[in-house]
Amino acid sequence: MKGLIYLLVITIFLSCNNERVLELPEIENAEITEVLDVSPAYIFYDETQPDSTLFNRKNLIGTTNWLVNVDKRLTLRQAIPHIQYLQDKRKKASMHKNEAAKNYFTCNDTSIKNLGFLDFTDITYLNSDDSINNNDEELCHLIVFNMSDIQIISMNNIIHEATDETLIDVIDNAFKNDDGLKVLLLTFSEDLSFQNYIRLKSLLLPFKKNTSNYEFIFQP
Repeated sequence: MKGLIYLLVITIFLSCNNERVLELPEIENAEITEVLDVSPAYIFYDETQPDSTLFNRKNLIGTTNWLVNVDKRLTLRQAIPHIQYLQDKRKKASMHKNEAAKNYFTCNDTSIKNLGFLDFTDITYLNSDDSINNNDEELCHLIVFNMSDIQIISMNNIIHEATDETLIDVIDNAFKNDDGLKVLLLTFSEDLSFQNYIRLKSLLLPFKKNTSNYEFIFQP
């Protein structure tokens, strides 16, 4: 049954008998491998569209957990506006609202050759013109320009350079010189692919209790 679900997510038949293939982002060792009571939304990669995306949300049911299937080839610039739309739709829902319902990104967990999920229910996406009310003295900034150019700015304003391969070790070493990890604020280039965004989010799961629910998306 799980294998069947996996195939249905990868290859989706829409109205007018058009077949569309959605390439899910890949992760390993997902913390969440099963979500019940769900309805899906799809953000396809489609070069025929003005922004190269095709957004299908017609199957969403407000009282269920939402599985948001985003093609890994899209950039954050392309995907985030649709994701924000879904978040706003969830927040504004009034009738038959289920307070326990969550939003998940659907992923291909290569370690189990099946689906894995990342919960993004509480994430708020912001642009560089927005501001938050956190105490700056408690913030450690993680800025992702690309997978080979990541900066971690610790609470004592020391800049640490990292790549996706060295990120966890660099974070661990950086915070040894601080008063402990307080709040990690994530900032991503809008040119980052959704695949790379999900990979980084998966890598950072060990720090999720100390990671801000605000995420900034910037124009490089």
